[in-house]
Amino acid sequence: MKGKLLVVGFGPGSFEHITKRAEDAIKESDCIIGYKTYVDLIRGLLTHQEVISTGMSEEVSRAQAAVRLAEEGKVVAVISSGDAGVYGMAGLIYEVLIEKGWTEEKGVEVEVIPGISAINSCASLLGAPVMHDACTISLSDHLTPWKIIEKRIDAAGQADFVIALYNPKSGKRTRQITEAQRILLQYRSPNTPVGLVKSAYRDSQHVVITTLEKMLDHDIGMLTTVVIGNSSTFLYDNKLITPRGYQRKYTLDTAEQRLKPHERLRRENEPWALHEGKEEQTVEKAINVDSPLDLAMEALIKLDGPNKSTDDQPMNPMHEKVESIFELAVSPGVANKRITPKQMLAIAEVVGERGTMEYTPHHQIILRIPTEDPSDITSKLQETGLLLSPTGDVFQLKACDFCDGEKSDPIPYAEEIQQKLGGLELPKELRLGFNGCGMACYGAVNEDIGVVYRKGKFDLFLGGKVVGRTAHPAQAVAEGIPPEEIVGVIDTIIQEYKEKGHPNERFFKYFKRVREVQGYQHRDIAPVIELEPAPCGD
Repeated sequence: MKGKLLVVGFGPGSFEHITKRAEDAIKESDCIIGYKTYVDLIRGLLTHQEVISTGMSEEVSRAQAAVRLAEEGKVVAVISSGDAGVYGMAGLIYEVLIEKGWTEEKGVEVEVIPGISAINSCASLLGAPVMHDACTISLSDHLTPWKIIEKRIDAAGQADFVIALYNPKSGKRTRQITEAQRILLQYRSPNTPVGLVKSAYRDSQHVVITTLEKMLDHDIGMLTTVVIGNSSTFLYDNKLITPRGYQRKYTLDTAEQRLKPHERLRRENEPWALHEGKEEQTVEKAINVDSPLDLAMEALIKLDGPNKSTDDQPMNPMHEKVESIFELAVSPGVANKRITPKQMLAIAEVVGERGTMEYTPHHQIILRIPTEDPSDITSKLQETGLLLSPTGDVFQLKACDFCDGEKSDPIPYAEEIQQKLGGLELPKELRLGFNGCGMACYGAVNEDIGVVYRKGKFDLFLGGKVVGRTAHPAQAVAEGIPPEEIVGVIDTIIQEYKEKGHPNERFFKYFKRVREVQGYQHRDIAPVIELEPAPCGD
């Protein structure tokens, strides 16, 4: 039986604004997958469905989980507020499917169910600000380089679009909305009307009418949509109104209009248009006149500068390479903790002036580098012997230095685990702590999974919670695992978690939910296990 993916946009969040098709799709689903806040908004529609809710920024894992469940034959509703195709989940669902070779004819069925987008719901609360050409711009630079966002704001400002800013500000991203205001003030009056709408049509709805100059005086967050009027938008009785045209072809104070409907499109009545109200030219007259495409290309080149291709002809700016941020973790090795001067120089060279490097408590340096060619960076780093690892929701091994390599017996097993599982994509970031003696001085027993080498064999610990007020060590589940078995034991545990863990579900939560992993039992209260004393050096 083929499964089905229902990508549902449920609108602003109130039941009154959910379409009938969206409501039916939720009810007919076996599983609901979505951001926690969104799941709470539609909880009143849920009956029998299995619910998988995750935190913000976990969109990729949600899409992967949805596709996997649909391929198992289930009907899966992936929910987004607003419209699923506007900063929602529809695109990611298709991206994941395409990566797996999906086709519409042979793959799982996909239905995208539209909803009311924030620009529309917020506009309705503000009056009628989106009566003319408008655009939406997300200020989040997590997935889009800020330089590109800057260009879009600048272009929208120059073109006099009504602008809706999504994701304007968060706890960590505070400069973006300030920069957006600065750019737009180059093209708009400080008194341009602005509407700030938080949580439209939800219980916490809050609407503020202000101006472009004063909008930062008010509270703006991730749940706020900022609607900025164009040069003709005006404020009347606390309502933002954008006229349908810059130069009216109608009057509102008389029953008889100056122009009849059939006269409004005549050239002489459109002096602002490309033809400037002039009569249509004959073919002969138009021979030396640039086409609209030529005019548009000329304008783009003037804005961005004359980028030349190899044959010295103007390059189409739309074909320029897009620079992205390449993020990776580097370390000198699994057991080795000493970085050489040559390696430090290589790191400094690839990071340059525009990248960043961050040392972590896990003996890695996180590099974030703007680049068009990640392979060039990795090859330069690997030439110096550095160990490279991906970041994010992947398997990471944190090993001790084995007393500066003196206790070398367990090192090959740590290196084999890293080689086999390092960087493996998982439902959530998972760290395995590996200690070379019973002192466990690198804190292996506090990680998601702990492996401690003692007297020629391995002890295993599962389900540590590393951070938070309820942080706790992992449970001791096995002692004396033979060395030749430890890699296989870890591999089967990780593969089970990869296959059955929910998106964004940490390993300790998974262990608690399923109660048993590869025969190792979870206990609600960690038992006191009598371990043989392990003096330093044992």
